[in-house]
Amino acid sequence: MTEGKQGKQGKQGKQGKQRLPGQGSAPLVDFAVVGCGPVGLTLAALLGRAGHSVVLLERHPGRYGLPRAASFDGETMRALAGLGLAEELLPTLYAQEAYEWRNGSGELLIRQECRAVGDSGWADIYMFDQPTLENALHSLCAALPNVEIRLGTTVTGLSQDRDEVQLTFANGLAVRARYAIGCDGANSFVRQHLGIEQDDLGFAEPWLVCDFALRRPAAELGLPRMLQIGDPAGPTTVITTAPERQRFSFMLDDTEALDQERSEESEESEESMDSEKAWDRVRPFLSRADAELVRVAAYTFRSLIARRWRDGRVLLAGDAAHQMPPFLGQGMCSGIRDVLNLAFKADLLVRGIQGPEVLDTYQSEREPHVRGVMETSIELGRQHTVRDAALAAERDAGLLARRAALQEPEHIRLPDLGPGLLGPGGGRIAVQGRVGDGVRTGLLDDFTGSGFRLLVTEQALAVLDLAALEEIGITVVGFGPAAGKNVVIDSDGTHRRWLSELGAAAVAVRPDNYVLAAGPDAVEVAEELRALLAPGTRAAAA
Repeated sequence: MTEGKQGKQGKQGKQGKQRLPGQGSAPLVDFAVVGCGPVGLTLAALLGRAGHSVVLLERHPGRYGLPRAASFDGETMRALAGLGLAEELLPTLYAQEAYEWRNGSGELLIRQECRAVGDSGWADIYMFDQPTLENALHSLCAALPNVEIRLGTTVTGLSQDRDEVQLTFANGLAVRARYAIGCDGANSFVRQHLGIEQDDLGFAEPWLVCDFALRRPAAELGLPRMLQIGDPAGPTTVITTAPERQRFSFMLDDTEALDQERSEESEESEESMDSEKAWDRVRPFLSRADAELVRVAAYTFRSLIARRWRDGRVLLAGDAAHQMPPFLGQGMCSGIRDVLNLAFKADLLVRGIQGPEVLDTYQSEREPHVRGVMETSIELGRQHTVRDAALAAERDAGLLARRAALQEPEHIRLPDLGPGLLGPGGGRIAVQGRVGDGVRTGLLDDFTGSGFRLLVTEQALAVLDLAALEEIGITVVGFGPAAGKNVVIDSDGTHRRWLSELGAAAVAVRPDNYVLAAGPDAVEVAEELRALLAPGTRAAAA
């Protein structure tokens, strides 16, 4: 496991700094976050709840207010629940049941089942309205006294030294921060200012995206809930984003595609389109009497990954770090994973528990995961966008044969993390089931919180120094048939089955809900957590 330098707890280094030119007497904040979309808002909320001072910068004078992302997964829902937003958001969401691919003749080529309760304790896929999510996150950040939101603030300059970052704005003002994170989208100013190049994985296709507010529920109109139509005459995606919201995406022919140079200069590669084109496209599905057009835009779906996600005290997250084709619905989810990974490491750094090298584990862990997801999304996209009729027929025959041979429903499994802040057995997402304490029941996170956790068999509790672990901020919980001190009832057996499958007496879980370490020796697994949170303990013990 990567070990950082031992440091005194508490925020360090606020005195005796060399000032950057022109910074004046602007107060120093812990973090400046550029971009007020779901990724930037989530990062600001995580850092703010951890007690750090954050300034959140957004160039637009108000909230965007239009839908973009349309779905997120159970892992993202678990993160939102950890921020206390589950109760507010759940009435606005619906859980997807299946993800279907059909050919131009309507034959079912692929059906991927979506579980009502997945590994993270929530449904595999939720459909959502992005403005609703952003409003909830914005309200959460606005309620935190140590988070400042500055709308209508365009960042025009960035400089840094060994101690801090300065961001300057179009209005002549500036912010000083210990660290800055660019969550400012595909056309990221931060990435471009730092001169960071991107790797192109070779998928770039123009699509027309149309969002409608339905006058009746989608089910009454007979609209598909999540369907990819692999028709060589015109690949199409149809999804219900809410009971009375529907999105249609149509691949554009070369002659219909926007001029790429103009598209690159537009907002997130988006250009407004004639609404008549949208109504022409959706005529087989909707009439004007059925719905109101909310938004129509052209996007070029891309596959790009920044070569560097960190430059000194400045980092990238979300679309600023990677642009993903939408065929797995993992674009926003990947950005949320980025900031979950980054937030707890930045917290350890600013509190003096780990040294600056802990930030190097951010890209080393996240980039392999992003590449794996992106490659799967690209492969699905290439199958979906076959335009040659003969090749499409060949594809259909192969997928139909594969479907006929399946013995059980298909599920998508996302990759593990790459190397980084991990011990033996680490890197996979931690499962979550329902537990009880004899009085109430709920998801495990409801009882443990979302900090550092050590999940163990009931028998392993006896060999652990519980007081020492709890003193450095580790929540220890065992699973048994009856509740007791540090023991919860594993109501549906999820956690005991998982420990058995791993051959583990203990699993150490990080705040991003990924496994730090797992193994049959509970003391050794606990030591991985102790070494992370109290770096001198391992050396002292040796």
